[in-house]
Amino acid sequence: MKRALIAAIGLLTAACAAPNDDSMQGYGEAEYIYLASQETGVVRDLAVREGDIVEAGARIYALDPDRLTYSAQSARAQSAAAAQAVRTAQAQAALAQSTYQRGAELFERGFYSRARLDADRAALDAANAQLARTQREAGAAGAASSLARTRLNDLDGVSPAAGSIERIYRRAGEVVPAGQPIVALLTPENMKVRFFAPQAMLSRLPVGARVMVSCDGCGAPLPAVVSYVAREPQFTPPVIYSLEEREKLVFLVEARFSEETPIRPGMPVDVRIAP
Repeated sequence: MKRALIAAIGLLTAACAAPNDDSMQGYGEAEYIYLASQETGVVRDLAVREGDIVEAGARIYALDPDRLTYSAQSARAQSAAAAQAVRTAQAQAALAQSTYQRGAELFERGFYSRARLDADRAALDAANAQLARTQREAGAAGAASSLARTRLNDLDGVSPAAGSIERIYRRAGEVVPAGQPIVALLTPENMKVRFFAPQAMLSRLPVGARVMVSCDGCGAPLPAVVSYVAREPQFTPPVIYSLEEREKLVFLVEARFSEETPIRPGMPVDVRIAP
């Protein structure tokens, strides 16, 4: 009985001594947009430097076009040749159709043999088959030419949104494999904070809840909205939870800003639930 009373007094004393502060610690986190080419090539030039502010559609980089220019020229020539083949096949099919119709009229009047009419029909079928084949080949050649032009145009990289250039991974003269990032872009809406909330505060931090974020040198607290709450604790205590161990459970929470902020990636922040 005496031990239980002492334990109860200890818990009460600890609760009274606990600071009444709902501040949660965290840091700035960025979700970068990695700009890369779909083609392997040599970086011809970069139009930006780290820290530059760019608008949507701004030119960022360009790869050397020489190799793909040759491919595009070859594809364009093949497409033109295929188109000419279609025109020739159309003329032959039209001639075969006219010959067959004239033979059919003469056959009806008794001036044309069945054998000649059958030969004209076979020639018409062959001409139509040749026309269909050349049209398919022309379609494939046209698609190849369009793809070659698209690949050539993709060598010039532009910014998909307004933001800041945070990292440059490849410089002019370097070979960059297809899909490898050349530049990292950070847009205002992709800046967020990650902080850690104790278990007791989770009920006040559902997705959509408003929080106020403070940092050294940021001035007035900045509003943000909770966008993610982890389902599992960040640190796992023993299986049997005591009262003190439950207080050590913290859950990762993310909040996003609705406008540009002075918070940078990795910057320590303090977060409080908005009143």
